[in-house]
Amino acid sequence: MELDRIQQKVWNGEKLSDDEFSALERAAQTEGGPSLRTAVAQALINADSPTQALPILEAVHRDFPRDLQALLALGRAFVSLEKWREAEKPLLDALRLSPGDPEALKALAVVDLRRGELARARRRIEDVLEQDPFDGEAQALAAELEALSPAEGTAATVTREAFVSALLATLRQRSTPHLAQKAHLLVRVGRGVSRLSLDGLYEEFQASGRPLAEAVEAMAVELAERVLGLPPGKLPLLARVLPVVRDSAFLERGVGAARREGPAGLWIFYAIDDPELVRYVPQGVLDAYHLSVDALDEAAWKNLEARPAEVRALDLEQGALRLSSTPTGLWALAQGDGHDAARLLTRAHQLALEEKVGPGPWRVYLGLRELVLVCAELDRPTLAKLEGLEAARDGITGSWRMVDGRLAQLDDWSRG
Repeated sequence: MELDRIQQKVWNGEKLSDDEFSALERAAQTEGGPSLRTAVAQALINADSPTQALPILEAVHRDFPRDLQALLALGRAFVSLEKWREAEKPLLDALRLSPGDPEALKALAVVDLRRGELARARRRIEDVLEQDPFDGEAQALAAELEALSPAEGTAATVTREAFVSALLATLRQRSTPHLAQKAHLLVRVGRGVSRLSLDGLYEEFQASGRPLAEAVEAMAVELAERVLGLPPGKLPLLARVLPVVRDSAFLERGVGAARREGPAGLWIFYAIDDPELVRYVPQGVLDAYHLSVDALDEAAWKNLEARPAEVRALDLEQGALRLSSTPTGLWALAQGDGHDAARLLTRAHQLALEEKVGPGPWRVYLGLRELVLVCAELDRPTLAKLEGLEAARDGITGSWRMVDGRLAQLDDWSRG
């Protein structure tokens, strides 16, 4: 059958002609299952177009999270893009689904090799060759590993004390909260503490075969992800990051966190979407992923657009706020997730506020993290009610005015 021949050609790693690829693509659209869609993506990888294959494979993985071929192809796509950390997860998932799978082991060996983890790569290839001594791809990888100098990337000459000292220095540089004891490394995880064996970490370093600087750098990134609960890999990070607005007083507390300057002396930090904890993205994680603040910022605002807040009417009596079923002149962005101040800076929310408050100018209150208060500047009775409000401990102090979508700080409520 023609389709079977085309699929076999794909799995052999051969490039398809335009007609063959079109036929495979049409069949995949008709079938809708994981097999042919994965074959289309693999054909793109074979044609040196892994970037085009990636969204297809991610969609297949969402629809069929336990499909082995989709996991293997997703790992191969990341390998083709030299995204080693991103490649590791789907390949390990594939190995859990199919223990000892030679394709998963070979792909993971490539990841280990390119990251300098030579000992681990050798073990994986030995497992493959034990199953099939004539596996050509495994033989080629074994030869490449054999050609490397035995001393290259080894940790035999690095003492435990030198390793611990280098690791702690890197953790301090990345502002990862930690405490070193004689036998353990304590790291803060959310509201708790995780205790890690320093001997275990040292053994992990020795087994990796990496140079000291490279090993502690990778370990520090992994600890930051574990401590902060950050999703591993660049793409999962970009999928979950959201912007957070802070004032300049927060700069000292936010040392080491990725940030950029915002409007009117405010700052934009970046946090991972979490209903319970505010977990800021460290600059060091961006450096490890070769990710710019601009790229993180773009993803954060895009993610925020997908989480709009409703404009709600509020009552303010004797300093107490409550929702109102009728307009009061006081309006709020009140999603309550800590990102409402950032929403105020988006055009979509400004238009939603304009429908309720009017064209402006507006006065804005940012003193509560859970919501943003807005009223018309000419509405003096409502404005007077805001004058008595004081900022909460984690709110943004000061008086604010918004005109034509631009936020500015005032010295007091009477200026305007």
